[in-house]
Amino acid sequence: MLQAHGRKGQAALGALLLTFALGAMSAEPSAAPTIERHAPVRLLGNTYYVGTRDISAILIASDEGHVLIDAGVADAAPLIAENIQKLGFNLDDVRTIVVSHAHHDHVGGVAELQRMTGATVVASKSAARALRQGRGGEDDPQFARKDAFAAIEHVGAISDGETLQVGLVAITGHATPGHTPGGMSWSWYSCEKLRCANFVYADSLTTDAAEGFRFSDSTRYRRAVADFRWSFYIVRNLRCDILLTPHPEASNLWGRIAQRDAGKQDALFDSNACRTYSNAAQRAFNDRLEQEKNISGE
Repeated sequence: MLQAHGRKGQAALGALLLTFALGAMSAEPSAAPTIERHAPVRLLGNTYYVGTRDISAILIASDEGHVLIDAGVADAAPLIAENIQKLGFNLDDVRTIVVSHAHHDHVGGVAELQRMTGATVVASKSAARALRQGRGGEDDPQFARKDAFAAIEHVGAISDGETLQVGLVAITGHATPGHTPGGMSWSWYSCEKLRCANFVYADSLTTDAAEGFRFSDSTRYRRAVADFRWSFYIVRNLRCDILLTPHPEASNLWGRIAQRDAGKQDALFDSNACRTYSNAAQRAFNDRLEQEKNISGE
């Protein structure tokens, strides 16, 4: 049993227990993301899922060039390239790669896919710095435990609300920081015959963090609480018919695909999906802040 003698001993013990508690709150599986091959899936019109089973990558195609969102872990790059080619597209026609947030499980394959396609890489200003460095900055809640990734020398930066035009594809970036300081969500419009949809690729809104990190009073990421609240508001209010997320299970993509395959034609459509996603994330965030408050004894 741990015992503390005197004020200094009690303070040290308190700090130790706080570290253990925050580590438990932030825990996630230690194993690296699995790389399970998955066949490409047409979602609607010119929008396709080309990622692995557990980590998303989205292709938005046009006759004048394609956009790829996210690139999975480094070893997923050839699988994503293969999926793009299986759909009948040339890798050389991928003109732009945009990213959600600069963690190795979502951008680890960017450098290789950029090499294979010659595409321009675009991210938020903060994420662009991380991509050039090959890892997130010290203000990233997961900085102490996230793996590095291949650095990218040439990265373009996009501002909140800015729209990229790639051929006939218009895709808008929405700053949604919190999970990382440079988080970015993306929206675009796709049609298939007479059926059209506002797509949203909403960035992660979870509070995963390295051991001991506190969102409520971090000295490394002082805007963490304000940033998360901003992001909840933005995602909640986006025009959103079909929701996609960096981790497909976060938006029940495979469950909805299964329903569509079983005959429910509109299974991917849910005009409340972004609101539901944001509200659930906000509840979890509020719980996290309350836990931090209780642990600190306030």
